[in-house]
Amino acid sequence: MMGSWKPTGIVVSALIIFSSIAYLLLSSTFINPIRHQHTSTTSSRHFRAPAINPFAELNDDEASEIYTFLQESPNSLNLSKDTRGGNQIYLIEVLRPNKTDAVDYLDNHKARPDRWARVSTLEVHSDDAFIVDHMVGPLPPSNDTQILPLTYLHNSGRDYVQSPVSDVFAMLDWALSIGENASDITQELLGATTNRDDLDDPDALVIGCRPSFLHSGRTVQWLEFFGSGMDSDSRSILPQGLYVKLDIPSANPATWKTGQWFYNGILYDNDTALREAIKSPDFVKLELNLDGSWTDTEDFGTSIPERDMPPPLSIQPYGPRYHLDRDQSYISWMGFSFYLATAQATALSLFDIRYNNTRLIYELGLQEALAHYAGVEPLQSGLEFLDTFFGMGSMMFSLVPGVDCPGHAEYLDMSYFKGGKMYTNRNAICVFEYTSDAPLQRHTSTFSATVSRNTYLVVRSVSTVGNYDYTIDYIFYLDGSIEVKLRASGYIFGAFHAEPRDRPDPHDEHTNEYGYRIHDALHTSMHDHVVNFKADLDICGTSNTLVRTSIEPLQRTYDWDKPEVSGVRNTMHMVHKPVTEETGLNWPSNSRDMYLVTAPGSTNKWGETRAYRIQPGTGMGNPAHLTILNSTTLGRSALWSASDLWVLKNHPDTEPGSAHHLNYLAPLEPLVDFEAMVDGESIDEEDLVVYFNLGSHHVPSSQDIPNTLMHTSASSVMFVPFNYFDHDVSRAVRQGVRIDRRREAQAQMSKKGESDKEEVRKSRVVRAEKETKDDEGVRYFGGRYEGPVSVSEEMLSPDLSHYMKERLDGQWKAVRNSVGGGLLGLFVGKEKGEDDGGRRMDW
Repeated sequence: MMGSWKPTGIVVSALIIFSSIAYLLLSSTFINPIRHQHTSTTSSRHFRAPAINPFAELNDDEASEIYTFLQESPNSLNLSKDTRGGNQIYLIEVLRPNKTDAVDYLDNHKARPDRWARVSTLEVHSDDAFIVDHMVGPLPPSNDTQILPLTYLHNSGRDYVQSPVSDVFAMLDWALSIGENASDITQELLGATTNRDDLDDPDALVIGCRPSFLHSGRTVQWLEFFGSGMDSDSRSILPQGLYVKLDIPSANPATWKTGQWFYNGILYDNDTALREAIKSPDFVKLELNLDGSWTDTEDFGTSIPERDMPPPLSIQPYGPRYHLDRDQSYISWMGFSFYLATAQATALSLFDIRYNNTRLIYELGLQEALAHYAGVEPLQSGLEFLDTFFGMGSMMFSLVPGVDCPGHAEYLDMSYFKGGKMYTNRNAICVFEYTSDAPLQRHTSTFSATVSRNTYLVVRSVSTVGNYDYTIDYIFYLDGSIEVKLRASGYIFGAFHAEPRDRPDPHDEHTNEYGYRIHDALHTSMHDHVVNFKADLDICGTSNTLVRTSIEPLQRTYDWDKPEVSGVRNTMHMVHKPVTEETGLNWPSNSRDMYLVTAPGSTNKWGETRAYRIQPGTGMGNPAHLTILNSTTLGRSALWSASDLWVLKNHPDTEPGSAHHLNYLAPLEPLVDFEAMVDGESIDEEDLVVYFNLGSHHVPSSQDIPNTLMHTSASSVMFVPFNYFDHDVSRAVRQGVRIDRRREAQAQMSKKGESDKEEVRKSRVVRAEKETKDDEGVRYFGGRYEGPVSVSEEMLSPDLSHYMKERLDGQWKAVRNSVGGGLLGLFVGKEKGEDDGGRRMDW
């Protein structure tokens, strides 16, 4: 296979963390599972999905059979059994069926699509390493099973990217040796050194890095020293302000060398020059950025009476009203139904979303999560992350019952196969109904009031990628609306604040150009979060048109205004314009435009075209797109980030997504080039796909220490029925009350007359005290609580004694979260041997 390749000059010039590559390569063998006890109920014991889930991830048996088949049968992969060298399998997951085949199966009762797998291998040739995608199927393995290059999903036409690293451990050892060789410098300036021998040393330094230039096999990187943050996992806010430049002209370790050093705004030619400068009496040492209680996420010491009182909680004493088929990951609720599916890179997706058995959305799910920084020093000035590279799915860790989700939520696991093993993240997805603090509907008139509860269904997961925790909600409302909501928390990625130890540094016009000082030697770094999602909408079928309905000012003369208004009347009207070609769109100022996905061939009872509206949801304002134009580090790897949303002609079988997690390694020649997908095709009455972005322009302040708060970082997009139904369909399923005193008031008025109003008021008060719940003027619609209920302690305060534990050899033992991404990929820590003789890197 390699003989037919022509990987000439695969340019990799985006910001890549070389230990991100280490993470990718090591994870094929050394990632440990996070486990937690499985929580289940009997709420849907007899409920079954209408069909086997065609989107489901491979189970353990399927994946193991593929792994054995590839390892033991003769094939072109040339796999090695030596985990330290040769070609390796690092990923096996389901290759989801084409939309045409899946729809035939779900709608027309055709045969279930064949199961195929996506298999990624690491192939090492001399000093070069490649990550190669294959498709293997049909499954289970048999004489008919084929191993083919997986290219039809990539508009690059390739099935591989080049990895900048071929010997991971050599790279990591070298990075650590740089710290050791400069231990006199780090001790003098930072008061600490690296320590590869003591994994738990809280005073040791770790090393973070980012490439500033990659081209034709040459990599230039900047390293920075960080505090370990051992106790609180706070290393991303413990930069130390000392940097060193690395020149890596090839993958051969013999050619690697260190270059300039950077400290306090000054570039030194090498470590010798820095050592000489330190000896000078004029040398300025900077404040130290030391760990301490200020990085702790909890305050166990402060107590006030109100804090010691348990807060109000959501309860569900009669069990769930949704139905869940665990075997098929299928949910039904109040007219909605859909399948769940997970992937190692892109986490949780929803498929075949229907309302009253009519499909609204074929696929709704995450594509990529971008964080792009800016700053005044070598690391922050070009730092960026594409987090699916690290595994937004494999890092869906166990949710904390009663806190991440209400005590009455149900949980589903996330399993993935890597390095020959199946790992399971217990309780990685929660499902629950929730009643909002505000009504769905209400109205008060002279003698009546009607109010309806706003109860909705939530499917939630959290992906912890290094320093950030991304909470993603898929929310379903009683009126047929669907919301995708993103919240972020965790530690910011801080920049070093260069403050001389012997005098305060005066502020100037550049002081707050990239952020704000938030601690002794810590500055914030402005950055954009842009998280891309796919919505394959099928509104009344696959023949859809996007209509841009604008609300515009108008001057018009009306005959009925004369003679009082002699000229034009200033008013407003709507202007409807179909969007006829593929394009990117931004949320308009003053919300003046509505984006409607219409079904031109279908009208409601009133003759209006049925549609769903796409609009910003319940987050903090409009979601953001990337501020930076033509990002130097991103290259062509994430061009979907340039606008708020995109509408394209759907080619689901050849353009199934806007991104690929390996785009991170080939930014100038990505496997999936989004711009190539936006090629001017007509989108009038076509199968449409919408790619929309959530996120924000994050300029952290002192309130982000120690962690960013979720209510300040939320963003969402909603899909809302717009003339889709003949009326508000929530009326038939919502719960509430109507209180009508009209008849009573009329009777009292008739009997007593106007002069007795005060007596009427008094008699009503007395009557109300004696009245029972059968008051004829109070009518409830839907179920209600009519007496005391029994709520278990588990619902109010779930037992967490076995959280992050697995029962092994008859005992509950703690297991570790393999948290990666921004930290795992960035920070080079220490390494230690495992019981099986393998090597695991700790970061």
